Amino acid sequence: MPFSDLPARAARRLAPLLARLRRPTRRGVALAVAAGPAAILLYSLILIPFTPGIRDIRKARLEQPARVLSADGKELAVFKWANREWVGLAQMAPSVKAALIATEDHRFYEHHGIDVYRLGGAVLRTFSGDRQGGSTLTQQLARNLYPDEIGRAPTLTRKLKEAITALKIEAVYSKDEILETYLNTVPFLYNAWGIEMAARTYFDKPARSLDVLESATLVGMLKGNSYYNPVQNPERAVARRNIVLAQMARRGELDPARLEALQKKPLRIDFERQLESPGPAPHFAQQLRRWLIAWADRRGYNIYTDGLVVRSTLDSRLQAQATQAVVRRGKQLQGLADEAWRKGWGASPALVEAFIRESKPYRAAVAAGEAPDAALKRLAADPAFIDALRRDKTRVQVGFMALDPRTGQVRAWVGSRDFVQDPFDHVQQARRQPGSTFKPFVYGAAFARGMTPADTLVDQEVEIPLPNGEVWRPSDEAAPSGQPVSLRDGLVYSRNRITAQLMNDVGPARVAKLARAMGVRQSPLEEVPSLALGTSPVTLREMVGAYGTIANGGVYLEPQLVTRVEDKDGNLLEAFATSEPEEALAPGPAYTLLDVMRGVVDRGTGSAIRRQFGLRADLAGKTGTTQDNTDGWFILMHPQLVGGAWVGFNDNRVTLRSDYWGQGARSALPVVGDAFHYALANRLIDAKARFVSTEEPGLLERGWSWVKGLFAPAPEPAPEPAPRRRKAPPPAAPTPETPAQPPAAPAWQPPVPGPDEPVPPAPSKP
Repeated sequence: MPFSDLPARAARRLAPLLARLRRPTRRGVALAVAAGPAAILLYSLILIPFTPGIRDIRKARLEQPARVLSADGKELAVFKWANREWVGLAQMAPSVKAALIATEDHRFYEHHGIDVYRLGGAVLRTFSGDRQGGSTLTQQLARNLYPDEIGRAPTLTRKLKEAITALKIEAVYSKDEILETYLNTVPFLYNAWGIEMAARTYFDKPARSLDVLESATLVGMLKGNSYYNPVQNPERAVARRNIVLAQMARRGELDPARLEALQKKPLRIDFERQLESPGPAPHFAQQLRRWLIAWADRRGYNIYTDGLVVRSTLDSRLQAQATQAVVRRGKQLQGLADEAWRKGWGASPALVEAFIRESKPYRAAVAAGEAPDAALKRLAADPAFIDALRRDKTRVQVGFMALDPRTGQVRAWVGSRDFVQDPFDHVQQARRQPGSTFKPFVYGAAFARGMTPADTLVDQEVEIPLPNGEVWRPSDEAAPSGQPVSLRDGLVYSRNRITAQLMNDVGPARVAKLARAMGVRQSPLEEVPSLALGTSPVTLREMVGAYGTIANGGVYLEPQLVTRVEDKDGNLLEAFATSEPEEALAPGPAYTLLDVMRGVVDRGTGSAIRRQFGLRADLAGKTGTTQDNTDGWFILMHPQLVGGAWVGFNDNRVTLRSDYWGQGARSALPVVGDAFHYALANRLIDAKARFVSTEEPGLLERGWSWVKGLFAPAPEPAPEPAPRRRKAPPPAAPTPETPAQPPAAPAWQPPVPGPDEPVPPAPSKP
């Protein structure tokens, strides 16, 4: 058939159908009318499995959030879905219920989740161009409870899922239960959820004490929280409040004679944000929340509604003391930093300019079209902006973590000085150069190869060629002596030249491998010679875990946060044993390394632990300070507790600008000293406990230790010397610490001040 005949043939076949459409039968009309609703009904049946189940709806109103308990049974955190306090309908002012029903759904007690009359009216108005919603309170509750499953898109699918969920809610709950749930789940801005938090936020009173004007104001916000915000848009809030009052009078919930007088009254609010308490261990709780969500998803639980009880490893007493130490010592250092940067800010114009260009106001100004140089000049001339920028950039931060080396259980975790002000976790998230606290891995690798603490290296200039053609020349504060220095003294007095030579003998790859085996497992380690002096950034959690390996005889245990999870009735859901032990360092070399590190706190760079805190237990540790006092570290080991602290600034271009206070022995050590002093004084750990090894040092080594002890100087060593500011070849080396032989103590040393002690002035010369 020719192609040109196709249109004519199609027209002949369609002619009978067109004739029937021009003269429809009653049956045809009925089928056409029924086709639309039938299709919608069929589609609704298909959507039912994609809406919340009855079991989920029953649990939604219970809202039993998971609780985290410490090892000694104290509550550490409650994982609420939102910042609200659930109150019953009887605990709300009657005017709240009256205003809500009169304004949002006056046939609430007559329908079963869908108001057919209201829905039909909304459809007619929408077709006429005046778009209106027809949702009942139950449908709104369905949206509020299940925003992900239902959504808010203006589509037929969303409306059908909302209607199906509303019918399920009506089947499960009574009308009063629906109202109670609705009023406890609606948002009111400023992190206030539910009527109780809204009443406290806007009127500083509980929901039961709200009067009719206050109730109408809050119910009026439900039409649009931001648009009718009584704090920022009081005129709109008053207008909307008056509409709510008129609806109450119209529906018989308010005496019409009072309406005009009430509508003339001004808006009176008493605004105060309702902040959630961060709890005693907020950073730890954030880590645990992420873990628990994954655990609950695998097991089919909801952390917000199933009432789970999580028993953690934290000790609430040590946690409280560690938090106090971080806050107290951080405040002392902040005073020093403020004083230093009031002078240093103007002396660092290039750094200040960089800070301005990185700030949000500068980026916003440039994005809005302002010339970069003009924005920079304007902001630099704004005293309020510059003062706020300086305070933000020079805010001292501190992190502390402690664990039991025998089990790996974490006992304390303080991520910053103030969680509300700085929620960034300096235990788990911050990666910073560890400085000399990394040196034990070099000596551990050497001891694993058969070297002993009595072996010596000559204190001389060191030049190590690098693959890029550069030459690395590590140095110490003191000039080379040309004398042999034992490995013991090299670590005790933190000698850079001795450690660099040892690294060259052992090899960066072997040291990096040992550090990973001992616990530095998340941060990448650059296998270069300067790794010996801690140039690769790591986390405090990794370092404390690795020192736990040393204290545990060379056996690594993964740090543990949780021991068990129970249901709301106390039934065990899952228990968590100590992780599988992994031998990272043989017992002999591990004990040798630990024995050498005893000298750090007995007569080396960490001796302030003995001298200032009076700790007499079996202790070992290491200090660390990086280039220009950017980072201060101290980690201390006891047979039953390993704790470490880091001190610095969020921006590593900022330093403490003090060659004395910037050292780890004076910035980080006091935090650890406070925590351990409390733990020993309150018998959280045993002062008589001793480190033991299955492979004790040989006779020669024990004799050498005895001789060294006889001739060891009194524990009054000089502090870690100030770093010499020099241009270091890449990769940069951390700050040198103490020379091989401790120099004579200065005539006067300002002690680390106590909680409320000012730094005493230097005595006048005779």
